[in-house]
Amino acid sequence: MNKVRKAKQLFYDYFEEWIELYKVGAIRDVSLGKYYIALKHLEKIAPSIRMCDLDRRTYQEILNEYAKTHEKQTTMDFHHQIKGAVLDAIDEGILDSNPTRKVIIKGKKAIERKQKFLNQFEVQSLIRQMDLGNEINWDWFILLVTKTGLRFSEALALTPEDFDFSKQTLTINKTWDYKKSNGSFLPTKNESSNRKIQLDWQTAMHFSQLLKEYPTDNVIFVKKRVFNSTINKRLEVLCNMANIPVISIHSLRHTHASLLLYAGVSVASVAKRLGHSNMSITQKTYLHIITELENQDNTKIVQFLSNLI
Repeated sequence: MNKVRKAKQLFYDYFEEWIELYKVGAIRDVSLGKYYIALKHLEKIAPSIRMCDLDRRTYQEILNEYAKTHEKQTTMDFHHQIKGAVLDAIDEGILDSNPTRKVIIKGKKAIERKQKFLNQFEVQSLIRQMDLGNEINWDWFILLVTKTGLRFSEALALTPEDFDFSKQTLTINKTWDYKKSNGSFLPTKNESSNRKIQLDWQTAMHFSQLLKEYPTDNVIFVKKRVFNSTINKRLEVLCNMANIPVISIHSLRHTHASLLLYAGVSVASVAKRLGHSNMSITQKTYLHIITELENQDNTKIVQFLSNLI
């Protein structure tokens, strides 16, 4: 298809071809699904917009229409997904200028979110309620996620050979496809997700005893099909028993990161431990904590400098 014909192509058709050309087989199924959801929205919002119709005004109108039913952050994600196709269309010479330049991101008022993480005393209360016996159970799973900040699918994929008890490290190099009935290993979210995590001596000691009789290449926690809701329900029971806010298993990852930041661990080290692809993701996710810590540091700086005189 030459440039003239492509310029007359419907925007959502071009976006669909772009997804299949550049994204299928290159990104995880979960991420790919988000692009296809964006495609459905684009087709609904702009069913007759052709590539040659795209200018700053038209593109902004598409985002504004999407923003009527979505929060600001979700609108931003939608923008980033379709923007990739638009920028490639510019490189191909289909578009003469960049219609995404200086866009304004709008959106519905964000709904009040549940608490995303626990403080140190709440975590201690949670752990006291756990049934941590001599056999692997979901409480051990919840404890390990709390101590490591692993993603749910990363923790499910763990095998005994991922533990190095002599060095107290845990290797993360795969995930578990728990959304399929038979389950299977999958690659990690990205290259940065392949990492080694240092364990505290207590966790290392406990798991060295628990895994003595386990086949080295068998998954530790998965015995049958696993549902995220099953572990979340168990976590809810524990939270209620501990009389603390009810959070999700993913929130334990946020809890792990926030506790490390409050303990004075650098953002760079937290980002590496979480497997973030770059430090800016960590800074954005935990901006409120980092800002609070910076304010505390500013107070310390002023006090120190005032004592120099």
